[in-house]
Amino acid sequence: MMDFRPILMILGILLATLAFGMCIPALVDAVQGNPDWQVFAVSAGLTLFVGVSLTLTSSTGRVQLNVRQAFVMTTLSWLVLTLFAALPFTFSELKLSYTDAFFEAMSGITTTGSTVITGLDNAPPGILLWRGILQWLGGLGIVVMAIAVMPMMGVGGMQMFKVEAFDAGEKVLPRAAQISLALVLIYAALTGIWGILMWLAGMSPFESTVHAMTTIATGGFSTSDKSVGYFDSWQLDLIITLGMVVGSLPFLLFLQAIRGKPMQLWQDEQVRGFITIAASIVLVVAAMLWFETGMDPAQALRYAAFNVVSVMTGTGYATDDYGLWGSFALPVFFFIMFIGGCAGSTTCGIKVFRFQVLYAAARVQVRHLLQPHGVFIPYYNHRPIPDEVIISVLSFFFVFGLSFAFLALGLGMLGLDFLTAVSSAATAIANVGPALGPIVGPSGTFQTLPDAAKWLMSAGMLLGRLELFTVLVLFSRTFWRG
Repeated sequence: MMDFRPILMILGILLATLAFGMCIPALVDAVQGNPDWQVFAVSAGLTLFVGVSLTLTSSTGRVQLNVRQAFVMTTLSWLVLTLFAALPFTFSELKLSYTDAFFEAMSGITTTGSTVITGLDNAPPGILLWRGILQWLGGLGIVVMAIAVMPMMGVGGMQMFKVEAFDAGEKVLPRAAQISLALVLIYAALTGIWGILMWLAGMSPFESTVHAMTTIATGGFSTSDKSVGYFDSWQLDLIITLGMVVGSLPFLLFLQAIRGKPMQLWQDEQVRGFITIAASIVLVVAAMLWFETGMDPAQALRYAAFNVVSVMTGTGYATDDYGLWGSFALPVFFFIMFIGGCAGSTTCGIKVFRFQVLYAAARVQVRHLLQPHGVFIPYYNHRPIPDEVIISVLSFFFVFGLSFAFLALGLGMLGLDFLTAVSSAATAIANVGPALGPIVGPSGTFQTLPDAAKWLMSAGMLLGRLELFTVLVLFSRTFWRG
């Protein structure tokens, strides 16, 4: 029988943290004279009460999770936090249905960036800030999870990134706590730096705060229906593009850089691969815009860089409706939805390292075909790739493709047209934000979708954010018998 006490204790701590997060928009609304501050205050009180109750009734002293408990804790934490995070959306002056509120909260916490809210330019400041806080907390949570929890569970090849300090031994626990604190401080510092840069580039303090949180978290929630295109500033486009790239790099390497090893950032094979892929696609799309639409080369590069990096990293900002860029743009943006950034970052999608592992394994297989008696070993970051990692990555690709197909079929059965169903499934499971087409594209929202489609997409967001297996394993009889 599994001991749920450590899981419930962690859930209680997370809910208490969420409650304190709700106090910030409550204060902002109170200062602005918006009555929604009461909604945030009551939601925070309820969330804090449940969180403290869970913590006190489940306290076990030292918290140490085994692998099975880690699977349950990971999925439950994202689900329970979303249930409570939806409360302010439900009771605010926006008067969203709970389905819409849950969709918006899940989109925020998973840093997807899909939205059902229209009229953001006139929305209460507390709600706009709350959306930013949700994505900021979700981005921070996934960084810590990707470094501390997922390598332990061996999900999709993540065991390659196991950090010795997070192993179960008592001697390394203080070091693990130090690493976690350092990551939080780096994350907060980067958010502050980008907030100041955006403010200096022309945003108001409020707009720069929200956009800094959603940029470093690669979340994509904005304060305007036109997203970043509302500001129409090349300086802001450049700052936010760099911010999305920074949020897509492994945060553990930032820590190494601060400790006096800055070259490790560029020496990492995953980072070089990500930069190379992103730069190549940006140049191709910029050339397409230049030749096909007659756009000025500098402007073409600006629009291509921002929107390609935004979609590839799963941020979901937009400065233009790239669905109108011609027939070549649609398949390009559809496929780059799946790429994502680096493991150990705030990004989503398949992640660059999995493509690199798959390429190394395929290259070895081709060499085996040419030289059957040769001995060839696939390498990643100058280290041999264990067979279990290759199998894990191959399994991830298979399950990712299968999940995407079932999600697209499900949305199609609910009456969505082909482009809307397929691109909505892709944007949900890859946690990108906007999809393709006139309904759910960069200039649309998901508001008009049927409720069943929103619940299905919410499940897809959770699956994609938690690397599929983390959720799917809970539906196995063997897991609960073990």
